[in-house]
Amino acid sequence: MTDHLPASVPVSGPAAGPAGTAASSPAGDVLPASVRPPGKYDDELDRLFGAGGPLAPAVGTFKPRQAQTEMAKAVAQAMADQKVLMAEAGTGTGKTFAYLVPALLWGGKTIISTGTKNLQDQLFLRDIPTIRAALRAPVSVALLKGRSNYVCHFHLERTLSNGRLTSRDDVGHLREISRFIKMTNSGDKAELAKVPETATVWNLVTSTRDTCMGAECQYYQDCFVMKARREAQQADVVVVNHHLFFADVALKDTGVAELLPSANTIIFDEAHQLPDTATLFFGTSVSTSQVLELCRDVLAEGLAHARGPDWGKVVTVVEKAARDLRLTFPEGSTRLSLPQVLPTSAFFPALAKLKEELSGMITVLEEHAARAETIEACRVRALELAASYEAWKADPKKGKVVEGDEAVLWVEAFSGSLQLHKTPLSIAPIFSSQREGTPRSWIFTSATLAVKNDFKHFSEQMGLTGEPAMTWPSPFNYSEQGILYVPTGLPEPNSMHYTDAVVDIALPIIEAAGGRTFFLCTTIRAVNKVAERLRTEFAERGLDFPLFVQGERGRTELLDSFRNAGNAVLVGSQSFWEGVDVRGEALSLVIIDKLPFAPPDDPVLAARIEVMEKQGMNGFMHHQLPEAIITLKQGAGRLIRDVDDRGVLMICDPRLITKPYGRRIWQSLPPFKRTRVQSEVIEFFKPPT
Repeated sequence: MTDHLPASVPVSGPAAGPAGTAASSPAGDVLPASVRPPGKYDDELDRLFGAGGPLAPAVGTFKPRQAQTEMAKAVAQAMADQKVLMAEAGTGTGKTFAYLVPALLWGGKTIISTGTKNLQDQLFLRDIPTIRAALRAPVSVALLKGRSNYVCHFHLERTLSNGRLTSRDDVGHLREISRFIKMTNSGDKAELAKVPETATVWNLVTSTRDTCMGAECQYYQDCFVMKARREAQQADVVVVNHHLFFADVALKDTGVAELLPSANTIIFDEAHQLPDTATLFFGTSVSTSQVLELCRDVLAEGLAHARGPDWGKVVTVVEKAARDLRLTFPEGSTRLSLPQVLPTSAFFPALAKLKEELSGMITVLEEHAARAETIEACRVRALELAASYEAWKADPKKGKVVEGDEAVLWVEAFSGSLQLHKTPLSIAPIFSSQREGTPRSWIFTSATLAVKNDFKHFSEQMGLTGEPAMTWPSPFNYSEQGILYVPTGLPEPNSMHYTDAVVDIALPIIEAAGGRTFFLCTTIRAVNKVAERLRTEFAERGLDFPLFVQGERGRTELLDSFRNAGNAVLVGSQSFWEGVDVRGEALSLVIIDKLPFAPPDDPVLAARIEVMEKQGMNGFMHHQLPEAIITLKQGAGRLIRDVDDRGVLMICDPRLITKPYGRRIWQSLPPFKRTRVQSEVIEFFKPPT
């Protein structure tokens, strides 16, 4: 392949047209929107999204967009027909309004699931109220989050009476939470800004599925979780997030299970996240930290309600067994599939010892369970934990993939805990079975579902093969608004000095851009290295660009500081590649250090690739490459967020040019003007004369 990047050309395939088009893939068989038979709601949607419609005065920045109207029509049609629709809408299409308008008017009982709790709050607090008011739609709306988001009266009371908090911060936070619970209607910790979401005290004042007393709790009538579920039952539209949705489907514990039978429409926004989220919840995992939490509660409840046994001794042997199991792996983060754990490892006897000691504690709990409901609750938890450890069949002589090549067993070691995972290799059959039964519409939407207009990767992961798929390109003029720059002269990404070389080549571009940069890295190690180099270089060169680094503060705080500075550089990894919206001149340069391929030593990925290759497929081309392209599209999407935005997307990885698959990658990106010449990029940033 030649060492140059061809000039900008229109995106190939039918998706480059002005309106929605069928995907050029076997994902579904859909006519282009321009020749789609008129739907029953088309005229009404033309009026609502038109210049004289009700949305324009309600939303100051609203302008009619053909792609948005066409997407709304496709969503409305899927609702009317109770069908599936995969809808990719480029940045700036206005996909949120495109699905909300038909959902609020004709969706019946609708569940909307978003990628994050932040997006959940944005929908519930801003977008839905705006549209509901503009359309005068008489719909009721509820917000439902996982139970760990709501203050628990029982656990708050117990923590207040225990008085075991040692840090001054925790004591102050507990005081704030105690005041908050007397004033709040929802009990949602997102409302209490004075206590950071990461504060450790939240773990002591919220419940988990294991620690909830349920209907036996003395505070059951006042329970915020139950109140949120009751409101969701009665609402026309319920806003959840993907973690909650799939936790429910897997565990039947989030309230969504009660909502699903009556739902007419399910909408997944940021649907590209679904395969990973669903895999997480359709698998099972058990952790030594759960054992230690149980021991803490057994000790507290035993001492409070059942004098007799030496409770300290009862729990100490279990705690020691859990800690010994953790210590069978070295310090730091470790991820190993079962066959990578040597048969001679201390892991296997340590696991057997933990099961044995847990069984001994269960015997003691059974003898005293009748003395208090809280001891009985501990007994139930202990039985469930013991069952989880038994279900993880750790036979050192067996192969890596168990249960007919359907799941992989693997171990993940953190600094303070060890998790045992059992992960399905494909969620397609599980999710397909979830969609069977009651007819309803399923809408999957995101800015990044397809690879070069091909939905095959997403549809096969989700078991949606053969279902309709449509795509609407962004209305932005990418060839005028931005440049894709792939610098020359960089070493291979596995080179020891690669990150230093990337910083060296990026510095003149950052300077030309006047800061205003997102520096996106594929690893935390690279984030730290880049930040360290930039700090030194800015000081030596006298560059007065504020530097913000992921991990130094919370994401929201970092973003606010970045926007307010106007000339800052933000260095981040995974959490800044998507779901981040910085419009205007504050962000004019996005640098990506490497193509975001998943680490090849990931045990689940390795097992998936092995199964694919047994089936005669190429694991890299069929799985790793499409995954990397979708992630890269998300990172690239941070740059141009509005019709007036201008900027440069700088992808440093030479594989974009040197590898045969590079062409497939850059053809999936927005159709920026393309260059490899540094001076052209510097010229782009010069103010017009």
